[in-house]
Amino acid sequence: MSEPNKENILFICEEHKSFYYESLKRVRQADVYHNALCYCLGISSDTRRNIDRIYDFATGSVKTECLREGWQTSGSMRVIRMAFGLYCNHTPSVHDYEAPEEQLDECRRYAAEDLFCCSYAPYFWQAVQIRYPEYTASA
Repeated sequence: MSEPNKENILFICEEHKSFYYESLKRVRQADVYHNALCYCLGISSDTRRNIDRIYDFATGSVKTECLREGWQTSGSMRVIRMAFGLYCNHTPSVHDYEAPEEQLDECRRYAAEDLFCCSYAPYFWQAVQIRYPEYTASA
């Protein structure tokens, strides 16, 4: 499965929807990883505006250093961590820290409780459904 049913996708706004479909044209591969990444990064206007500071479309690499930039808000950081977790299957920004306690603190920021306790929760659930269609499809 490479793309979810277009009629059933929940978008936060028209800009999110446009961003999602335009970003899918830029990714290197059409798969559930990229679909979830593009969907997630479109949730926030801040992440839409700064997409090239977050993800390198040419190499397919996430840019974890973006989490330390001045434009970030608590919401945009949640969106990015959710997107990175679904795309990479791990917590890539943990490696940006040397001290074990800082690594542990960053790892905790990828926990469901930390990510989902915000108004973006319905859209994060949609991103999970896009990433894992085989496990989240209704019977």
